[in-house]
Amino acid sequence: MDSALTTIGLPIALGIIMLGLGLDLTLADFRRVARHPRAVAVALGCQILLLPALCFGLVVLLDLPALLGIGMLLLAASPGGTTANLFSHLFKGDVALNITLTALNSVIAVITLPVITGLAINYYDRGDSVSMPLIEVVKVFALILVPVGIGMLIKARLPEFAASMDRPVRIGSAVILAILIVGILADQAENVGDYLAKVGLAAGLFCALSLLIGYAVPRAFGIVEGQAIASSMEIGVHNATLAIFVAVEVLDEVEISIPAAVYSLFMFAFATLWGMFISRRVGTRKDPVRA
Repeated sequence: MDSALTTIGLPIALGIIMLGLGLDLTLADFRRVARHPRAVAVALGCQILLLPALCFGLVVLLDLPALLGIGMLLLAASPGGTTANLFSHLFKGDVALNITLTALNSVIAVITLPVITGLAINYYDRGDSVSMPLIEVVKVFALILVPVGIGMLIKARLPEFAASMDRPVRIGSAVILAILIVGILADQAENVGDYLAKVGLAAGLFCALSLLIGYAVPRAFGIVEGQAIASSMEIGVHNATLAIFVAVEVLDEVEISIPAAVYSLFMFAFATLWGMFISRRVGTRKDPVRA
C-alpha cells in the first residue's frame, strides 16, 4: 500500500494522535507512579509480560500464518492508545492512573516493541524477508516521543488551549484510525475475507481476554475498582495506529497490519460493552482506600 495514505497520511496521523496524548500529560503524571506503585506495577506487568505471552499462545494454538502471527504480536507489544483514557473516563475508571500508564507504556514500548516483534520474526524464521532496521525504529519513536513532548509543552504553557483541543483531537484520532482501517481493507480487498477468517477469531479472543485480564489481575492483587477499570482499558485498548504504522512503514508488509485493523473493529465494541458491565459494579461496591 505504497500511497499517499501511508507515506504522508499515516505519519501525520500518528503524530496527531501522540500530540493529543501529550496535551493530556504533565510531569506529575510520571511522578504519580510513586503514589500508586502497586497499581502501576501490576498493570505494566500485564501489559509487558502477560499480554505478549497470551498472544503468542493464541497465535500458536490457532496456527496463524507467519505474517498475521507477527502482526498479532506487534499489536500485543503496542502500548495503550489515547482512546483508552476516554473509555476509562466514560466507565468510572481512575483516569489519572490511566494517563500515567499510557505515558509510561509509550516510553517503555521504545524497547519492548522492537524486541517482541523481533522475537516473533525470528520464531517464524522470516528474518530474510521482514526486518526492523535500527534507524527505522529510532524514526518511529521519534515520531512518537517528539509530538508527545510538544503536547506536554503546550499543556504547560497554554493549559486552556490544551483543554479546548482535547475533544477535537480525540474525535480526530478516532476518525483517523477509521480511515486507516478502511484504507488497509480496501487495499487488501481481494484477501479480506480470507484474512478475517484466519485472524478474526484470534483478534476477537485477544481483545476480550486483554480487557478481562486487565481488570481481573489487578483486582486479584487488591487494586481498587476504579484503578482496575483504568488498567483494563489501558491493556485492552491498544494504539492500533502505531502497530499499523510499524507494519506498513517499517516492516513494509501490509499483511502484518491486518491484525491491528481487525482488532480495532472488535476493540471499540468490546471495550464499550465491557465498560458498561464493570462500571455498574462501582456504585454497588465500596472498596477500602489502598496506597
